[in-house]
Amino acid sequence: QVQLVESGGGLVQAGGSLRLSCAASGRGFSNYVMGWFRQAPGKEREFVAAISWIGGTKRYVDSVKGRFTISRDNAKNTLYLQMNSLEPEDTAVYYCAAAASLYLKVEVGHYDYWGQGTQVTVSS
Repeated sequence: QVQLVESGGGLVQAGGSLRLSCAASGRGFSNYVMGWFRQAPGKEREFVAAISWIGGTKRYVDSVKGRFTISRDNAKNTLYLQMNSLEPEDTAVYYCAAAASLYLKVEVGHYDYWGQGTQVTVSS
């Protein structure tokens, strides 16, 4: 079992940057596919990015490609999301999640563990 705690959210102006972190505790962090999701008010939770066990494979939703970078440090049991060129449309609660899977996953239902979320607000 893995426990996940996100941090790094906040209020930023459009065009700014934030770096989210997700600290994992428990066993086997390096054996999980990790993902970032977000949920805006009144909308469903959506996939943002995912990364394979050792970080060799990454996937992004089209709307963040070229602006966001997902990474992980297995020695520190930590997942990151570097967000640059932020837009008001990026405003949401951001969640990290872990999937006991060999392959990258993009669907909410395929992830086994979730953090509590961190708020990101981008002002125009």
